[in-house]
Order: sequence, then C-alpha cells, then structure tokens
Amino acid sequence: MDRSRNGRSTSTRGAPHPSGNGLEPTQRARQRAFCIAALPEGDDLGELAELLRTAGVAVAGEMIQQREQPHPNTYLGPGKVVEAKAAAIACDANLIACDDELTARQERNLEEAIGLPVVDRTTVILDIFASHAGSAEGKLQVELAQLEYNLARMRGLWSHLERLGGGIGTRGPGETQIETDRRLARDRIATLRRRLEHVKGTRAVQRAERERAALTTIALVGYTNAGKSTLLNVLTGSDVGVRDRLFHTLDPTIRTLRLAGRPYLLTDTVGFISKLPHQLVDAFGATLEETRRAELLVHVLDGSAPEEQVGVMRRSVEQTLEEIGAGERPRLLVLNKVDLLDDAAREEVRLRHPEAVLVSAATGEGLEQLGERIERELAHSLRRVDLLVPYADGGSLAELHEVAGDVSRENTPDGVRVNALVPAQMAARMARFAVAS
Repeated sequence: MDRSRNGRSTSTRGAPHPSGNGLEPTQRARQRAFCIAALPEGDDLGELAELLRTAGVAVAGEMIQQREQPHPNTYLGPGKVVEAKAAAIACDANLIACDDELTARQERNLEEAIGLPVVDRTTVILDIFASHAGSAEGKLQVELAQLEYNLARMRGLWSHLERLGGGIGTRGPGETQIETDRRLARDRIATLRRRLEHVKGTRAVQRAERERAALTTIALVGYTNAGKSTLLNVLTGSDVGVRDRLFHTLDPTIRTLRLAGRPYLLTDTVGFISKLPHQLVDAFGATLEETRRAELLVHVLDGSAPEEQVGVMRRSVEQTLEEIGAGERPRLLVLNKVDLLDDAAREEVRLRHPEAVLVSAATGEGLEQLGERIERELAHSLRRVDLLVPYADGGSLAELHEVAGDVSRENTPDGVRVNALVPAQMAARMARFAVAS
C-alpha cells in the first residue's frame, strides 16, 4: 500500500491486457475497465470485478482510495484522479468503472479529467439486467429502471442547437433538444408504469388463485449466484435454467415442493447484491411482491465463501429485505455449496452459524435436513381439524386431501370423518364441516 499526500491509504493494481479470461471475443468483451473506488479500510473491488465480468467487460486494473466519503466533485480526491488517469493509460484501459453510484456532476468531472468514458456501479448492474431480461415483464421493468436513472443525467448533448422556432408561424418559447428528450422520457416512464400496473393486477389475480388453493408459499431469497435456482431444481425436480453468473434469474419462478406428502409453493426470484440500485427495487416491485407475501423466506448464502464475505452478503440481503417490506417475514438460513469445503472448514462454518442448515444443491447433501427444518418452521401455519364431510361434497374432500398432511379418515353413515393438519386458510374454509367437540 502506498500513502497518499492526504495521509489516506491507497492501492493501485494493474493487470495485463485481457486474454484468456473466459470472455467471448465480442465487441463488448474488448472493453477494458480500470476500476476505481473510495472505500473504507478493508473493502475491496472483487464484487465490481465480478459484475464487469458478467457484463462482458475485462478488468485491466484498479485503484482504491481509502476514505469515509467520496469527494463531492470528482469521487476520488483531485490528486488521486491524476494518478488514476496515468494508471488507466498504463493499463491500456478504455473505460473507467466506479464502485459506487455517481452523481451527474461526479461523472461529468471524472470524464473530463481522465478523458475516458465513466460508468458507475448502477450502470453496470442495469446493463446486466437488460441483457438477462427474457420475459416481456422483465424487459419493461429494466427499461423503467434505466429511464429513471438516466433522466437526471441527461445533459446538453445538443446544446449547440438554438431553441426551436424563430420563423413565421413558429415563434414562441420553443424547446431545446434536451428538454424534448426529457419530456419524451417522462412520457415513456408514465407508459411503462401503467403497463406494469396492469402486470401487477394480473399477478394479483394469479396470486388469488394460489391463495384459494390454500398452498403455503416459501420464497428463496439471497445473494445473487448463491445457487438458489439450482436448489429450486433439486428440491422440486424442475429444470430451471442455471448459469454461473450474477443475476441469471430475473423473472419469478414458482414450482411445487412436496414435503411429507404435503404440497408447498416454492418461489425463486431475482438475487440481491450490495448497493442494489433503488431504481431496480422500485421497478421490480410486482416481482418482489411474491417475497413479501411468503410464509417463510429461505435465505440462501454461498457457504464456501470466506467468512467476511458471507457476513457482507448476509447484511446486504437483510438490508434489501427491509427495503422491500419483507424484513419481518420468518426466515431460515441455508448455507449452500458446502461440498466445496473440507471437513475442518465445514465444522468451522457449522460453529459460526449454528442456526443454519448446511446443504449442497450440487450433491444433495443436507437436503433431507432442510426439508425437516422447513416443516418445523411452518408448523405454526398449520391447524388440526376434525371434520365430517358429506359424501355429496366430494369436491371439498378432494380439495382437502390435496393440501392435508397427517390424515386419518373414517367412513360413517353421515359422511367421511377426517382428522388432518391443514393450512390455516384451508381450516377456515372447511369450518362448516367441523365436528363439535
């Protein structure tokens, strides 16, 4: 570590020209980013590098200035900006990537000072979401987030143009080109919001149908690339697409999970990350509604990561859950990928997180224990019922058997006597058949 003139610790690292880094030889892969950050002591740029890799950008080098708050005008201190420019040139970088969300002023000043395009963390994440969005809803959500983020950053790209008008029949206040673009962007934002409200209504109808079936909902939440989709597949026998990249899953996936013969709905949705842009949280509100309404959140973390990184990931997910209004939901901590640990490391993880279930979605280790823990965590949502269902009401009897567990039944002259554990909502619907005690 070098010492800067202001006494703050800084570090600079270069990398060779990117080759053999797993990137495809596309135009985007030829982008070489020099990463910069103003971070407290102990943090690093590993996550930003992984985001850039997912976006198809090679990392040419990095510079960290340890400071509690970024510089309000240039993000890094003025002296470090000069050093960053020299380091970026030495690394043959053609892009500057910043680990925080920049203000429009910081972005503009950095570009002018360094002479290279500047992107911030939010821009990179939005770009990844745009490339991974597959459904019509996902594309609408990403476009809305991008427009809202870029609206405040529109600047006078056409400032050389005079105000429109000036001829006979056209005199008046007119509009500059930038004002026209802002108005068009606002109109598009309003249109996207209306369309997403329609999607939200459609989701509400689908959710009402699921609630009518009285199936308990479990949501998989956690840091992106923790293995949630792989866990969904192995628990439910599905074949949801899985890739070793950040934010591969954007659209919610709902599958049926059976434990001890009782069906549950298991939902997988977008993963979280440190400093997740609030534009995405707002745009994906309809999607994240599934998380807010789940009876149980299964919080999945990468158990093979270093303990410090596990702590950062856990805090980031907890913070995002609070932000989306799911902070009070019951949750179960699951540490995935323990097959990558040796026996000593596994025991250490178990001691550090005694409340967690250790599993490997890849090998199936710990999945039986996970099922048992889920059942115990959801026991509070079940009710014991003693019912006498008339033979003529076979539909109710079939519906009851679909969701009931621990069932005993007896045929009587008046109907079928059923004793079972059922979800609370189903118990309320079947109350008319309850046998008086």
